[in-house]
Amino acid sequence: MLRLNEVKLPLEHDEAALPAAILARLAIPAADLLGFTVFKRSYDARKRSAVVLIYSLHVEVRNEAFVLARLPHDIHLMPAPDTEYKFVAGGEQLAGHSHETRPIVIGTGPCGLFVALILAQMGLRPIILERGKQVRERTVDTFGFWRKRELNPESNVQFGEGGAGTFSDGKLYSQIKDPKHYGRKVLTEFVKAGAPEEIMYVSKPHIGTFRLVKMVEEMRANIEQLGGEYRFESKVVDIDIVPGADGGQVRGVVLASGETIASNHVVLAIGHSARDTFEMLHRRGVYIEAKPFSIGFRVEHPQSLIDSCRFGPSAGHPILGAADYKLVHHASNGRSVYSFCMCPGGTVVAAASEPGRLVTNGMSQYSRNERNANSAIVVGITPADYPGDPLAGIALQRELEERAFALGGGNYDAPGQLVGDFVAGRASTEFGSVVPSYKPAVHLTDLASALPEYAITALREAFPAFNKQIKGYYKADAVLTGVETRTSSPIRIKRRDDDLQSLNTRGLFPAGEGAGYAGGILSAAVDGIKVAEAVALAIAAAR
Repeated sequence: MLRLNEVKLPLEHDEAALPAAILARLAIPAADLLGFTVFKRSYDARKRSAVVLIYSLHVEVRNEAFVLARLPHDIHLMPAPDTEYKFVAGGEQLAGHSHETRPIVIGTGPCGLFVALILAQMGLRPIILERGKQVRERTVDTFGFWRKRELNPESNVQFGEGGAGTFSDGKLYSQIKDPKHYGRKVLTEFVKAGAPEEIMYVSKPHIGTFRLVKMVEEMRANIEQLGGEYRFESKVVDIDIVPGADGGQVRGVVLASGETIASNHVVLAIGHSARDTFEMLHRRGVYIEAKPFSIGFRVEHPQSLIDSCRFGPSAGHPILGAADYKLVHHASNGRSVYSFCMCPGGTVVAAASEPGRLVTNGMSQYSRNERNANSAIVVGITPADYPGDPLAGIALQRELEERAFALGGGNYDAPGQLVGDFVAGRASTEFGSVVPSYKPAVHLTDLASALPEYAITALREAFPAFNKQIKGYYKADAVLTGVETRTSSPIRIKRRDDDLQSLNTRGLFPAGEGAGYAGGILSAAVDGIKVAEAVALAIAAAR
């Protein structure tokens, strides 16, 4: 099998165009083309009047070696890599593992889900602990919060089966390096669980919340069939660590109910909002360090505006779908401002997990057919901006979320402001053509006090500058909604490179976004696979 990259065709091409392009590139007769499949499809919309589709193809031909030898200078032609996932351990290596070595996975977000799945597929019967509820019950609680302002601190956008990624755009792309093709394993398992097959080949695959709910349930059933054990509403409040000269050794976990579950292998896939768990780990002496993250607002524009700006006359084409964007501005005060978690045709959602605090996120369904496009527009900050102990970033997040709660009226309405008013430094009093999507409601105000002065200054400079990248982006009545504080974890639970165990606590495996090793569904799931492999190898070595 050959991999042929950079096959470019017009947006409107017929079925015969792909095989014709292959024959032309390889300079072979039609009889020598035995078959092909689309491995990846993307687009180039830099020339809006002539959007081009770009294909990567897996091609089967007669005499592959001859074709490769004849085209040695074509850097886009190569043998197709083996992308099939291979387990690092199993069978005799793991047979007869004792009850004490049954691994525990804390958290059921994308990372925890794939830790549990891979461990279960290797026969290790993981115990999966989730502080929140099953995904359908959690969905009822979350939508109830949006409608009635009744927050359940253990069942919301952040906590519950599926993790924060459940109430998101369901984006399944990442810029991580993936030489072992773990991302392919993730997509394959998602398709098995009910995701559309197109996620295997489109350049920016997404699923959407409602489909994610069904997929999470299907994957849970698979894990249970393989011997995994789920325990919902089982919050871990302590970890049993035996001290040692070189740190400590995990011996088990303690639940809020008082129950202790013994295990020498505990995976922390707790997400970026498990602040009370971070505090417990810090008290226990687990090595934690502060890390950079970003803060800002959500902005909403008409999706039709973004489509037109990005795709021109091709806007609305079914292959292109709703347009996204990626923006960066380096402000004169030294801060970087950028778009994050852009949700085409989506909604801004209330993502609070603590009473008296307000935070936003973005969400889309698979169809991406809501009227507004939304994105976080955020400013990068570092531990130098929040000096103190390793948890100082959490304190800053809480402070900003409390300010937002007060600015919104103290009832989980979000504070908002029109972009033109924000840049001009005046409070907004009425909406224009853009109707905000955040529920329960948006309370217009002045957002100048919602973030530190350096962030406000950088953001005010960025919006007019973004207009040079997307004409029309600096729209006076586009709506800002505050605040966006949970772009990534404010801490890193540092781990060793060789075995992925905590720097100073053996048997503890920090994983995913909450531990500071991922950012988004795909990268978190990939990290989950890596950590599951590390756990399996540790168990095999202990036999």
